[in-house]
Amino acid sequence: MKVLVTDPIADAGLDVLRDAGHEVETGYELEGEDLLEAVSDAGGLIVRSGTEVTEEVLEAAEELAIVGRAGIGVDNIDIDAATDEGVIVANAPEGNVRAAAEHTVAMTFATARSIPQAHIRLKDGEWAKSDYLGAELNGKTLGVVGLGRVGQEVAKKLDSLGMDIVAFDPYISEDRADRLGAELVEFEPCLERADFLTIHTPLTPETEGMIGEEELDLLEGGHLVNVGRGGIVQEDALAAKVEDGTLAGAALDVFAEEPLAEDSPLLEQDDVIVTPHLGASTEAAQENVATSTAEQVVAALAGEPVANALNAPSIDESAFPRVEPYIEIAETAGKVAAQLLDGRIESVEITYEGDIAEEDVEFVTASALKGVFEPLEWQVNAVNAPQIADDRGVDVTESKTRQAADFQSLISVQVGNGDEEVAVDGTLFAGDDPRIVRVDGYRVDAIPHGKMVVTRNTDEPGVIGLIGSVMGKHDVNIAGMFNARETIGGEALTVYNVDSQVPDEAKAELNEDERIIGVDYITLNGQ
Repeated sequence: MKVLVTDPIADAGLDVLRDAGHEVETGYELEGEDLLEAVSDAGGLIVRSGTEVTEEVLEAAEELAIVGRAGIGVDNIDIDAATDEGVIVANAPEGNVRAAAEHTVAMTFATARSIPQAHIRLKDGEWAKSDYLGAELNGKTLGVVGLGRVGQEVAKKLDSLGMDIVAFDPYISEDRADRLGAELVEFEPCLERADFLTIHTPLTPETEGMIGEEELDLLEGGHLVNVGRGGIVQEDALAAKVEDGTLAGAALDVFAEEPLAEDSPLLEQDDVIVTPHLGASTEAAQENVATSTAEQVVAALAGEPVANALNAPSIDESAFPRVEPYIEIAETAGKVAAQLLDGRIESVEITYEGDIAEEDVEFVTASALKGVFEPLEWQVNAVNAPQIADDRGVDVTESKTRQAADFQSLISVQVGNGDEEVAVDGTLFAGDDPRIVRVDGYRVDAIPHGKMVVTRNTDEPGVIGLIGSVMGKHDVNIAGMFNARETIGGEALTVYNVDSQVPDEAKAELNEDERIIGVDYITLNGQ
């Protein structure tokens, strides 16, 4: 079949396609109508970041089976439209891990020893030896924000150089961190203890701008290194903290807007080292990415499983109609359970009861994991969620029982952190009406939609009125509520559907009342 390649990739990738018997057509300047015409008879499309794979492009590609992204980010691909058109979208997340990790280590050394600054001055004729007193890495503490693939590789490399590793990652197990030689800590202690802080978390609504003025103050006297994603560090605040001496230095390879603007305050600071997004720019990384992407295209065109598919369900077509209604409720139960758990997730258990236990539920389990991990990785989906769990050392178990006491079918998602567990149960009413029917053992009848608040309190008169008053005071409209209790006068749990985000001030005001045991704001749409 014809495979269209619209952005340059290494020749090794093109050779994989040709060796498999496919016709390779390159069109690195294609756009507009020319792109639509070229893709119209293509079975595979390989892009990097330069080609926008829009709904229009996908609709024009009547023969297309797969879009392969030679890299990690898929912002330029309309995945929803691809799914609607039955087109697999796959990326190459592993190809540049080593390159990004090595660049992180290089940038750490560069800021520790002021290598670029000394180089420039010597090239300008200055022998400025006495102006640079560097820091050795041995014996220093490395703080790692995000122990994903690259973060783990960085931790291993710098641990071998004698650094003490502390890490913040709420989705990795203690056991996995121990094997990496890292001590898991909360976010603020990670910054406070770090002499060098390196960032490897995805850019999501939750992580955007997460390191600002207050966070940088916690890193006082340290160095910040970011070869991960731009937009996580507030660049104006970073420049100011380097200028006033709060930070000893910084080294960045990624920025909120790229190319970096000429008037960026980062460029005004000698102790801020910058490189133009070189993390994956090695010959080996480019070859790995190209061959990995090409191999996935070959697999898709042969009707075989695609290793890094981002949107392809793995289930028999005949069984899919019976399972499909449970996919959303499983994902929702996972989202709610994960947000209710206090602490990092070390285990996930999905239980199926009743009729659903008779089905192939592999895809439903993956959807539940997607709900659990979605706040961590914006690219997580039902295909790659199991791999994310494995990468992070999360113990996943699945169990089935044909017996269901109260419902025709029931799905329970339980998450644990080693000390406590939280379970959320969901089912379908009338075949297609999703409901949360149990939260942490309390029987409820909650509509899983939008924004929710879960409160735990003593079962006393006036408590629900207090909650309603505080919500109203902070302009939070309650759309619905579902109350349950253990015994009269015992503990009670209430689920509220609300129309807007609950401010921290409202939660703090509620928690001041001795009758309130806990208040959790749950979002099912990321806001």
